[in-house]
Amino acid sequence: MILMASLVGQSHSLFGQDPFAQTRREMVEQYIESAGVKDVRVLQSIRETPRHEFVPRGVRSRAYLDMALPIGEAQTISSPFIVAMMTEALKPKPTDVVLEIGTGSGYQAAVLSPLVAKVYTIEIVSELGQVAADTLTRLNYSNVFPRIGDGFLGWPEAAPFDKIIVTCSPEDVPKPLLDQLREGGQMIIPVGERYQQTMYRMVKQNGKLIRQPLRPTLFVPMTGEAEATREVHPDPQNPKVVNGDFEEGGESSLGKNGLVSGWYYGRQVKRLQASSDTGDAPSGKRFVRFENETPGLDSHLLQGVPIDGQMVSLIRLGTMVRTKGVRRGSSKEELPMLALTLYDKDRKELGTVWLGPYQGTKDWTKATRLVPIPPATREGILRIGLFGATGIADFDEISIKRLD
Repeated sequence: MILMASLVGQSHSLFGQDPFAQTRREMVEQYIESAGVKDVRVLQSIRETPRHEFVPRGVRSRAYLDMALPIGEAQTISSPFIVAMMTEALKPKPTDVVLEIGTGSGYQAAVLSPLVAKVYTIEIVSELGQVAADTLTRLNYSNVFPRIGDGFLGWPEAAPFDKIIVTCSPEDVPKPLLDQLREGGQMIIPVGERYQQTMYRMVKQNGKLIRQPLRPTLFVPMTGEAEATREVHPDPQNPKVVNGDFEEGGESSLGKNGLVSGWYYGRQVKRLQASSDTGDAPSGKRFVRFENETPGLDSHLLQGVPIDGQMVSLIRLGTMVRTKGVRRGSSKEELPMLALTLYDKDRKELGTVWLGPYQGTKDWTKATRLVPIPPATREGILRIGLFGATGIADFDEISIKRLD
């Protein structure tokens, strides 16, 4: 696991060297290159961009872990892998003029800065936009131009754009962004329901967008006009797991690429069909398998779940799990489990409960747990996998049931 340097919050040591340079190199190797990002320019930019400068001091100890972090105003900074993946998907060129929707902390714009000619970036939350602008100025990102406003409307005075990258999720692509993308230009954008989104690469051809799905994902919603026109809303008083039996999605383009419908950020996971080679499934024909040979290396799946603690006070969390040759990873926490982390309206963590951990070799076993829901809860993140352990762990029948 990555060890944090002791001088958190300082961008230079007494000798003018960056104390986080080695930490970032380890982060790129462990979390980004190992997950499939290959563009050497993108990898170098991630290595050189001081992510700790773009997060609040209270979470800087986790700045170089592969996780989203709260940045205030109910917003988050995306994980380093997602930033790297989206940047690579954008195929940045030194001559590109790029529009970013959702400045957040400014980190994505900073990563893009050395890769393109200009970055125009818009943030709807004025407090965040001002802090990001100040950080980008202080760190001398002179080709990044921030603005506070509704990203749904784009930046018509600076259009057309060669590329557009959207780091928040509307239900569908705002028409002003289509209009401001040049013919032949590309857009990377997560669209869909609040907790069921797909990241797309879209190319403008003959005035229309040709869509290529890249992966399931979860971003904060695009607010402003995009949220006001949203047609499908989550049901936080009836929390449920999507595709908890893993029977859905094998025939979709995402499924054919090895991704699991309804779940996102998968690492070292396969959706398998029960057979004499893979073994049976507790029910149906499908389950997911996590397999890892390197202690400490990620192997997991995630899913966001709306839960309103004002309406829901008790749930039952459940799963079926099977293990083979599972051994602890490089720390005592690294064992297979199902974990549910709860968050409040500002996306501050309220606590985590889990089923497991599991180790050794065991046939399919049912596990359940009653989970009291704090009144401040507004959403949860489910995580299943090996979490750095080695061996094989199979999961099926992931469920959340309201009991009150």
